[in-house]
Amino acid sequence: MNKAIETRLAPAAIGPYSQAIDDGEAVYCAGQIGLDPATGRLVEGGIEAETRRALENLRAVLDAAGLGLDAIVKTTVFVVDLADFEVVNRIYGEHFNPPYPARSTVQAAALPRRARVEIEAIARRPRRAR
Repeated sequence: MNKAIETRLAPAAIGPYSQAIDDGEAVYCAGQIGLDPATGRLVEGGIEAETRRALENLRAVLDAAGLGLDAIVKTTVFVVDLADFEVVNRIYGEHFNPPYPARSTVQAAALPRRARVEIEAIARRPRRAR
């Protein structure tokens, strides 16, 4: 049975979706942008600040599911301008250790709230010993 994951430490969903869904084996996280959960506003400081906040928001959602960034097996990164990829990639690399999650990066025409980056993820629960 699917369970919605919700935390006030990440921005509330801005539409009819959950921050994440836990199916018992994997946690499917909705995309996170650089919204400050306390204010509901996009953080200031450009692509670097937005990327850091998006990853902090993703970490908060996974924490609410009892997991960490190390449980992520796949991410999709959406950027409005691929010229920002180098900065996004550097900050992303600060948050993950080998083996790195599989990743796709896509340039998007626009993102919610005029964000410049959005990151979604799939995390797996550790397999239980038989």
